Amino acid sequence: MLVVSAMFMLALQVWATDSAGQGSLLELQGELVQGGMVIGRAPQGSQVWLNDEVVKVTPDGRFVFGFGRDSENTHQLKIKYPNGTEALRELEVKPRDYDIQYIEGISKKIMSPNEEDLKRIRRENSMVAKARAGASVREDFLETFIWPAKGPITGVYGSQRFYNGEPRRPHFGLDIAAPRGAEVIAPASGKVVLAHNNMFFSGGTLIMDHGYGITSTFIHLDAILVEEGQEVKQGDAIARVGATGRATGPHLDWRINWFNTRLDPQLLMSEPQP
Repeated sequence: MLVVSAMFMLALQVWATDSAGQGSLLELQGELVQGGMVIGRAPQGSQVWLNDEVVKVTPDGRFVFGFGRDSENTHQLKIKYPNGTEALRELEVKPRDYDIQYIEGISKKIMSPNEEDLKRIRRENSMVAKARAGASVREDFLETFIWPAKGPITGVYGSQRFYNGEPRRPHFGLDIAAPRGAEVIAPASGKVVLAHNNMFFSGGTLIMDHGYGITSTFIHLDAILVEEGQEVKQGDAIARVGATGRATGPHLDWRINWFNTRLDPQLLMSEPQP
């Protein structure tokens, strides 16, 4: 079994010996770190599993997966080649330290929603889960992602937030501060799978499908400029920055998912913010 150690900006082309003693080339590119996304390529017609879970593969052998905020350090990648032989690759994922943030001034209505609000929250959570659950065969995730907005980064992935002194779930997005009404552009091409103007927590909420389980979510939007089902090209204007939902000021909260696994958008950026 080949062990691939954690490293930043992973770019590997390695030969692995399968169960029949045959060599096959496997490419992995990305970051083996909590919150990281990895794009792989195996010989055409191969099948892939990550920790015994099937990873869908494009017709030419490309695939994508990622690691959550609190991912375990060791994962197994299994490849079944077109000739029926298999190879195992052990991936060592680097752990991270996360920031702690304290935010005051959140209203009691948001901190302690009533039963009617809870019903609304559950309904909206179901809508978001459905939008992220699809496994379309779009290959937009292969594009080099670009920044969706300009402004200072005021919140980072994985940080633990305390609202009015009370601990809450970790933050899974990248916050970019910008004036209300500032343009938000598509970081990669995709299809709009959810456009909601007023969710309880996230306010104006937009989700784009980039294919094979990769989605972008944009929240606290002041306006959404696209519709569900619309095809969007990288760089197209899709929304405007706002402070809707649970937000203390205008900013874009951008999130990336691989199905239910929350990834760090900042790790996708090959260039610094313009």
